[in-house]
Amino acid sequence: MTAKRIARKIGIVSAPVLLAGALLAQNPGGGGGGQQPNTPSQQQPPSATMGSPGAGATAPTAQNFGDQAFVTKALEGGMAEVELGKLAADKSQSPDVKQFAEKMVNDHSQMGDKWFKPVAKEIGVSEPKGPSKKDKKLIEKLQGLSGQEFDTQYIQAMVKDHKEDLKDFQSEAQAAQDPNVKQIAEQGTKVVSQHLQMIEQIAQNHNVPIDRKSKEVSSNQ
Repeated sequence: MTAKRIARKIGIVSAPVLLAGALLAQNPGGGGGGQQPNTPSQQQPPSATMGSPGAGATAPTAQNFGDQAFVTKALEGGMAEVELGKLAADKSQSPDVKQFAEKMVNDHSQMGDKWFKPVAKEIGVSEPKGPSKKDKKLIEKLQGLSGQEFDTQYIQAMVKDHKEDLKDFQSEAQAAQDPNVKQIAEQGTKVVSQHLQMIEQIAQNHNVPIDRKSKEVSSNQ
């Protein structure tokens, strides 16, 4: 085979490969194409723009320990929200509480899988094995409740948790050193703020007392 024919064959093979690579670079998420449900999927996940895992990652320093701690806490908190949501979807007798609980399962599962886990891998954070000890105690406590008592305790826990989460996300959005951590903190602030407003409305519907300060925080978002 002559050198000219060899070069022609190489050109034929490489052109589709280069085209496929270009398309993949434009759409890192693959060819699913379908819309994904719930709030987190409506925003561009950082994992779709950060490049390959580990790209640009640096060794841990005093500056990015805060980012690592935030990601770890967010992953633990998300796992707790999912477990609590599944519990509430099963135990609650109130349609609005069950609907909120199902949204917590969907939203926090997506946030964990599409936002926090890829970023955790990039900045060298090991995925936690489950919720924090504090959240495990809350889960155990709610497992022993039923009826209106369960709904009241779950609603109050969700208001409290989302108040704390909102402060954490807002703070990290300002202080983050890693640009991808900053991005998910900013996007997460919007999602958590929406969740807080929803659960506050549910609390009002069920006559569950909540801290007035929490309403002021969420209304300012």
